[in-house]
Amino acid sequence: MIEALQNAFRLPDLRRKMLYTALILIVYQFAAHVTVPGVDRAVLDRLFNGDESGFLSVLNLLSGGAVSNFSVIANGVYPYITASIILQLLVPIIPALEQLAKEPGGQEKINGQYTYYLAIPMAALQSIGQINIFQSQIDQSSNAGTLIPGFGFGAGSDLLTTLSVIVTMTAGTLFAIWLGELITEQGIGNGISIIIFAGIVARVPANLYNLLETNFIFNLLAFVALTVVTVVVIVVIQEGVRRIPVQYGKRVRGRKMYGGGTTHIPLKVNTAGMIPLIFAQSIVTFPAIIAGFFSGSTAVKIQDIFGNQQGFIYWFLYFWLVVGFTYFYTGVMIQNQNLAENLQKNGGFIPGIRPGRRTQEYINRIVNRITLVGAVFLGAVAILPGIMSVVQTLVLGQAATNRNPALVISSAGLIIVVGVVIDTMRQLEAQLMMRNYDGFMR
Repeated sequence: MIEALQNAFRLPDLRRKMLYTALILIVYQFAAHVTVPGVDRAVLDRLFNGDESGFLSVLNLLSGGAVSNFSVIANGVYPYITASIILQLLVPIIPALEQLAKEPGGQEKINGQYTYYLAIPMAALQSIGQINIFQSQIDQSSNAGTLIPGFGFGAGSDLLTTLSVIVTMTAGTLFAIWLGELITEQGIGNGISIIIFAGIVARVPANLYNLLETNFIFNLLAFVALTVVTVVVIVVIQEGVRRIPVQYGKRVRGRKMYGGGTTHIPLKVNTAGMIPLIFAQSIVTFPAIIAGFFSGSTAVKIQDIFGNQQGFIYWFLYFWLVVGFTYFYTGVMIQNQNLAENLQKNGGFIPGIRPGRRTQEYINRIVNRITLVGAVFLGAVAILPGIMSVVQTLVLGQAATNRNPALVISSAGLIIVVGVVIDTMRQLEAQLMMRNYDGFMR
């Protein structure tokens, strides 16, 4: 791998892409330390120092420290992801969108232009909800104060302050999305995924240091065991493939014979990758964001369940959201590939299965079976922090706090990290193989 990296740096275009990607990530980290105007830093610091639920710690981990600084990019790229989820759900429901998706370039227009437009109001709503959640956490704690004096829409609020904060955070989200697009176009890998990857990795050293301050032996052993086992299982599942044999009939044209031979269709156990985890994480925290707009005991209870990431209801819902999104996203990807139709056009067929509708049914049946393994795996990995909290409570004989070994880099975050690393390595490998170099993955 070291030799392959050296080969990559010897090539001017690959070196430029890798350095460009690194530069964009550095810019992102600088932006993570630009605080939203009007934030009371003393109140913000007291809030994070007293965070016992781990909710703020998770948000901070996924944002690369932007939340602890209440940066202009504190929302990250998650409004864009939420907008993408909404549009994918609306495509089969709204006939105009479904027709547009079938047209040449229509899917790209939905994923690009429409998603960007929808991401703007989603970013504004998430900004308001996030501030309200933070303020409710402050109100419930013993440390009184106001996160952003004058923010709000009621009596005594400052409209100019409110608008400036919302506009600034919305612009920060669009800036983060733009950085991701720059990486996709001129760097290496999927830009949005790499932005999330950078946010997760950036906070690992600080979180590991905080973890080892208490219960050093238990936390160190638990962290190493969790990381090693989870990475091994992730790689095995991510690389697992079910091969469906395919034969091509021979065609004679004039004096020449075309076609013939045997190949296979590789169906991955986890076709959706880490996308369901990102989708589910965005959706499962949405009730807490909405509850942040309201007051009362019901709103506080919803914030306790979905904001503090505690209790059976939260982890149960999170698990099934991951499973559901895995099936949904896999189904969308398989449908867009039109495997049965493409096989029939090229004279291919699966032995023992009639071409056309029967082939599509057979492929769907196989996909549903192997996706069950991938979906349950992703769901189990997603709720691993909750399982770890229970284990920590039983082993140490005390209530689990935010010093949870599974939260140094959450299992969901670990899947994102491993997935992004594998995807980026494959892209570099493809570039190197085009130039007759050995790749990373031998």
